[in-house]
Amino acid sequence: MSPEQPAEPAGKSLFSLQRRERLMEELRAHGAITVRGIAAKLGVSELTIRRDVNILADEGLVSRVHGGATLPSKLDRSAAGRLAHHSYAIGMVVPSLEYYWPQVISGARAEAEEQNLRILVRGSAYDAADNRRQVQALLDTQNIDGLIVAPDLTGDQGQELLRWLNALPIPVVLAERRSPIEIPAHRLEWVATDHAFGAGMAVRHLWQEGHRRIGCLTDSSSPTSPHVVRGWRQALSTLKIPEGGSVHDDSAKPGGDRAGHFDHVLELCRNTGTTAMLVHSDTQAVAFVQHCVDKGLQVPGDIAVVGYDDEVAYLAEPAISAVRPPKQYVGKVAVQLMAARLAEGRMRPVHRVELNPELILRESSVGAPQSPAAGMPQVPQ
Repeated sequence: MSPEQPAEPAGKSLFSLQRRERLMEELRAHGAITVRGIAAKLGVSELTIRRDVNILADEGLVSRVHGGATLPSKLDRSAAGRLAHHSYAIGMVVPSLEYYWPQVISGARAEAEEQNLRILVRGSAYDAADNRRQVQALLDTQNIDGLIVAPDLTGDQGQELLRWLNALPIPVVLAERRSPIEIPAHRLEWVATDHAFGAGMAVRHLWQEGHRRIGCLTDSSSPTSPHVVRGWRQALSTLKIPEGGSVHDDSAKPGGDRAGHFDHVLELCRNTGTTAMLVHSDTQAVAFVQHCVDKGLQVPGDIAVVGYDDEVAYLAEPAISAVRPPKQYVGKVAVQLMAARLAEGRMRPVHRVELNPELILRESSVGAPQSPAAGMPQVPQ
């Protein structure tokens, strides 16, 4: 690198982490840097650059040489020894520590151990303002090098949160979230389950079991539901099932009478000849199946059910078939993306990964409907 290269624009301040990232980019591009040259290019003092080089050398990322630094050499035994003990710190913010997300965290922690990384987890809520508070707490109190987060992206607050995450000076990987088209968020990477594909698998399975009217119940407050509904609709279209005659409703009414709501859903099923339902989430699928059984309906004889998430579906009686997202792999791949980003810097293209779920078949959906043309019997009130 030449010392005559222009400095950064006046008044533009770089965070220390950003500065060291620039140093690493220069090293990867040229193999070596000089303290004088990089100080001139970044518009900071040579003392500042020496300190950055010392930090990177202590972490085993560079080898110090007179007047500058090079990429680590196998001949530099001190750097090699420190590298074995080096650990990046990754912050992780998830919206729940009880449902779905513990398995994502487990996968992330296992991969972090393999990669010699440290994970710092904070629980949040399905709320953009709280997501930002938890991320800010990590930034303020922990020396984190990267962030894995599952933010709430709904509404104006969610969109503003996404823009803020995209502008952070550290790399960010979204878990089970995607940036909408209207907000490009060009720096953000993500790993997410292809929930639309999972819903389509469920619908095709029910079709193969003989069902010709297949409904869908989803939790309208969940960020997963729009993808499930999209996959359900696409599968109906492919199978030539009229969406207009298919039951589509909430899986739960907030603050409402769940039994009354399920009675309403079953009445819609009877009127439309619907004999199968895809229900998100599978906690609601369990409640729906229990309600059907209490009303004297046969599952799957009168109505077949496939749940979505596969957290508790196996506990129902009968056990419920369910679409199972690869939750541990979501965490694992998120850490892999982060580790690669930290190692390669901005030279690495932005990666956005989708993982396919699998369909776990159980008693609730295996077996053709007793009378598909006539639909289910009258539901007792």
